[in-house]
Amino acid sequence: PIKYDLLFERFLNPERVSMPDFDVDFCMEGRDRVIDYVARTYGRNAVSQIITFGTMAAKAVVRDVARVQGKSYGLADRLSKMIPFEIGMTLNKAYEQEEVIREFLETDEEAAEIWEMALKLEGVTRNVGKHAGGVVIAPTKLTDFAPLYCDEHGKGVVTQYDKNDVEYAGLVKFDFLGLRTLTIIDWALKLINPRREQRGEEPLAIEAIDLGDKHSFDMLKRAETTAVFQLESRGMKDLVKRLQPDCFEDIIALVALFRPGPLQSGMVDNFINRKHGREELSFPDAQYQHEWLQPILQPTYGIILYQEQVMQIAQVLAGYTLGGADML
Repeated sequence: PIKYDLLFERFLNPERVSMPDFDVDFCMEGRDRVIDYVARTYGRNAVSQIITFGTMAAKAVVRDVARVQGKSYGLADRLSKMIPFEIGMTLNKAYEQEEVIREFLETDEEAAEIWEMALKLEGVTRNVGKHAGGVVIAPTKLTDFAPLYCDEHGKGVVTQYDKNDVEYAGLVKFDFLGLRTLTIIDWALKLINPRREQRGEEPLAIEAIDLGDKHSFDMLKRAETTAVFQLESRGMKDLVKRLQPDCFEDIIALVALFRPGPLQSGMVDNFINRKHGREELSFPDAQYQHEWLQPILQPTYGIILYQEQVMQIAQVLAGYTLGGADML
């Protein structure tokens, strides 16, 4: 954290009421062991995973209502497919947007019956599940803070509050995520080290690999990143070829640049051109420069790329505390 100028206030801010986020990645094969260790360490009556609620969304509620009403599958399928496949789509929104839906409901009585009941049930909780990574650790018994839920067999105990409500109740949520990439690295070490042992060599420790390894960066510059976490998509490979990263900080920048905001704003081109000397460095722009910003923006060639930089700029130019800057 110190080496890469990560700010503690991004993690735990005394001026913010909400609790910090703990996101920790583990090998997929070891994640359950971590949760079991936490439960044994802090007490099984103080540790639990978190419930999720599946709700009846626009397309699904039409199909469910049609099935319960005994309507034909073909009718339900046809009506459901008329609803646009968009995030946040609702029945009312679809009705306003799609003339074909309005015409169909006016001419088909059974479809209108489905739609009328679906409007009443849309958004209602349909089923419950378990949060993919969320775990809560209570300072006392969990039941002092939240009701508990278990399946019909009395197993799989989770909090009956979802991830937002457990935080509102005063509990801290930990995300223990199973990351396949870490599992692959573990498999690779288990294949490599027996062979090294046969040759009388020391076992390979992943932590000992130099972050500036030239051969690794040569592969990276050729965009040979298939199965490399966060660097394997086609768009990212194109960006890697253009940027030609040659240090670990460039990899960090790649992940930050490959987002809708930077890609659409043109700052990706500015970053690449400045790195390769095709554009003069400015802090942050040729028309708006300030000498106080140079130490903050030097690592990113004068581009404001990270939230930490925004916080530091607010601190330097406007006198904010880092905690106050995090609230901006």
